[in-house]
Amino acid sequence: MKPENRNLILAVVLSMAVLFGWQIMVVQPEIEKEQARLDMIAKQARESGQQDDSARPAAPEAESIGTPKVAGAAAAPMGENRPAETAKRVIIDAPLVKGSFSLQGARIDDIVLTGYRETLKSDSDNIHFLKKFSSESPFFAEFGWSIADNSQPMPSAKTLWQVDRTLLSPSSPVTLRWDNGKGLIFIRKISINDDYLITYNDQVESRLDQAVTLFPYGLVRRQDTPPSSGLYILHEGPLGVFDETLNEQDYGDLRDAGGNGITVTPTTAGGWIGITDKYWLAALLPSQTEKFSFSFKSLPGRSDRYQVDYIDQNGLILPAGGVVEVEGRLFAGAKKVALLDQYKDKYGIPNFDLAIDFGWFYFLTKPFFLVINWLNGILGNFGVAVLAFTVIVKLIFYPLANKSYRSMGKMRLLQPKIQQIREKHAEDRMAMNREMMELYKTEKINPAAGCLPVLLQIPVFFALYKVLFVTIEMRHAPFFGWITDLSAPDPTSVFNLFGLLPYSVGFLPPFLQLGIWPILMGISMFLQMRLNPAPPDPVQAKIFQFMPLIFTFLLATFPAGLVIYWTWNNLLSMAQQWYIIRSIEKER
Repeated sequence: MKPENRNLILAVVLSMAVLFGWQIMVVQPEIEKEQARLDMIAKQARESGQQDDSARPAAPEAESIGTPKVAGAAAAPMGENRPAETAKRVIIDAPLVKGSFSLQGARIDDIVLTGYRETLKSDSDNIHFLKKFSSESPFFAEFGWSIADNSQPMPSAKTLWQVDRTLLSPSSPVTLRWDNGKGLIFIRKISINDDYLITYNDQVESRLDQAVTLFPYGLVRRQDTPPSSGLYILHEGPLGVFDETLNEQDYGDLRDAGGNGITVTPTTAGGWIGITDKYWLAALLPSQTEKFSFSFKSLPGRSDRYQVDYIDQNGLILPAGGVVEVEGRLFAGAKKVALLDQYKDKYGIPNFDLAIDFGWFYFLTKPFFLVINWLNGILGNFGVAVLAFTVIVKLIFYPLANKSYRSMGKMRLLQPKIQQIREKHAEDRMAMNREMMELYKTEKINPAAGCLPVLLQIPVFFALYKVLFVTIEMRHAPFFGWITDLSAPDPTSVFNLFGLLPYSVGFLPPFLQLGIWPILMGISMFLQMRLNPAPPDPVQAKIFQFMPLIFTFLLATFPAGLVIYWTWNNLLSMAQQWYIIRSIEKER
């Protein structure tokens, strides 16, 4: 066997081994491992009947004035010790949010997002984002006050508030009231807007004859580790922005950090902290004029519990017979780009749009989304908007691509001369390369020019991938025909004749479930490469022949919108190359 053929076979085998091996040995086991861990946690929680009481502080604690610690609300007991839902609840009724919160503890623990469903089915349940304190997997937000010396009772998870009305809506805020019986009266006004923003205004009235220092705090707590949607592609979990810098923490890192967690004390006022899923966010937005300490924690207990919180660094002095007031907000809903930008500008929330993981190519990803979203507003279809966006990208890069394609076209026409040089100097590689370089110089050809379009595509490809994968606007966005969700892979498969045969192929690895669009992409890539000049190295040329096949399997797992973009881009490139080749032939 010739060395060239042996090298070719080895290169192809290694390429396919890397592709398939990564899916089988890395991706799939990670998914199975994560699911098994979550199943084990759920099983332990069901069997335990209760949680460890040692992780149930009754109220925020402080070691000394100015250094209070947010211990959080009472831990969510399980089984027979779980508090019964006996307290009255205030109904939440807003255009995009339904739910309720209990007068016991006044925690926001029941948020349903009415604008989004779990699946594309019309009877699918709406997204149940924040979940009741008494549920199997509580996820809630809570606000309160801490005091350094414990001289006064503070509102806690057991506090039963009085309320002026039982419906919270954009037009009807509710006011809560609690008298601690020792000279302090707590008044909390809660309002909600037409989107996902809940605003609370806390007042404390003093009937004491001396001043006290109070520390307002807020927290978000989640029980159980949710499954990750993006593996290594995006961040899901605790995050925040402090000193205008994004800080992301993984669930696993918090578990490793133990009960002390991770505390951040910014040097400037403001900031925010929360817990994010792929599309949903629960974020605490305190006053942007005060300094706060922020914490990420994994709470002790038999099941995973995570908490993010903030507390005023300096505290607020409540004078004798006076009043102290603080305002903060809770965002609990969908991470819509325009909405986050609006709140960033309106309330001065630093880098609130970073709650969406636009990635390293942020400077490209967000502008790409804004353009595609604008095109969607005109064309009425995100898929068509992606096609139009591809045309715009091609026009922007046209001068560079045109120069590259002209060089490639000339090389293609020079293939007979190049072949003659190869045959002439078959035994003298240095002489062959020297004469070919002289030919390129004479014809004013850059042999590396063909790499330029590919290099230009890489950042565009990854930025568009991020847009399709992380933005909620792309979630369940249809194209035409069988593509009902541009953010999900093509649902068809060649192994059941694209749905014509009455059986599922879900048991196959994702990269083997070749849909119609990945196959079309592979064909378009193969045809485009036929227009390119063959690489000088015969082995390299043969390897390139297998690239369309490898990319067909690789892109089978990618969002359909990205595959459509790549296919359309290949067709436009083919048209451009064909036109340039015809022009060069006429010039000769």
